Amino acid sequence: MDIQWYPGHMTKTRRQMQADLKLVDLVIEVLDARIPQSSRNPDIDGLAGEKPRLVILNRADQADPELTRQWASRFKGQGHAAVVVDAKSGRGVGALSQTARQVLRGQIEKWREKGQVGRPVRAMVVGVPNVGKSTLINRMAGRKSARAEDRPGVTRGKQWINAGAGLELLDTPGILWPRFEDPVTGLHLAFTGAVKDEVLDTEGLACGLAELLNRRYPDALTRRYGIEREPEEPGYALLEKCARRRGFLVSGGEADTGRMARILLDEYRSGKLGAFTLETPDLENGGQNG
Repeated sequence: MDIQWYPGHMTKTRRQMQADLKLVDLVIEVLDARIPQSSRNPDIDGLAGEKPRLVILNRADQADPELTRQWASRFKGQGHAAVVVDAKSGRGVGALSQTARQVLRGQIEKWREKGQVGRPVRAMVVGVPNVGKSTLINRMAGRKSARAEDRPGVTRGKQWINAGAGLELLDTPGILWPRFEDPVTGLHLAFTGAVKDEVLDTEGLACGLAELLNRRYPDALTRRYGIEREPEEPGYALLEKCARRRGFLVSGGEADTGRMARILLDEYRSGKLGAFTLETPDLENGGQNG
């Protein structure tokens, strides 16, 4: 499945982010802990330039805890601070402000020497669609769409959100990149909902997810849907088995695989299937997909 999706508004967003970077001290990059490599927009490195980076592994409650730990270690090895969070429940969110200040401790000391005591750290929050940026920001702010007051040098009309503890956040829309060089990256983003289902073959996508789970987490489909499975079973056969076990049938007794496809994707995305990470860290090539 060749997934390409780059609405025109993302070009405008990219330009706006580039202009806004001069207003911030730090870039907070939010990733999906289930797909840490695929949810990294490669354009961010070019956009952020030399700005210090704080990597957030969000949705940790839906990811494999051991692999999340390995990914966090890998990002730290690349020179980025990394924090594991579950924005929905709030787990780990309390450490973000302090970590941001630690990343900028040298800069904060320079501010202090210039008499800028109490100057807030300003950070741009970036990430692909559906990594939970809004949930994270609202959790940090303690209330929905909290705004920081206008400050000198800050473009009027931008939404600066007061996250407390001397941290102000500039939210940005989720942004993808024009072409997925690795088709697996596109699939992983589609599995998690970063690409809108309207432009996808939902049934084909669910078959791909079923095959991947069967390979990496072989008990997942059996535990959730009660099916007997084979190690290298095709995705459509797995989908058909799941549909029959759920009683999803159409006229003539055929399995309603279309309905089962939607259920499988929904239950994966909501965490009902379990906590899975679809990519493993690999120091040589940057991440092993699938």
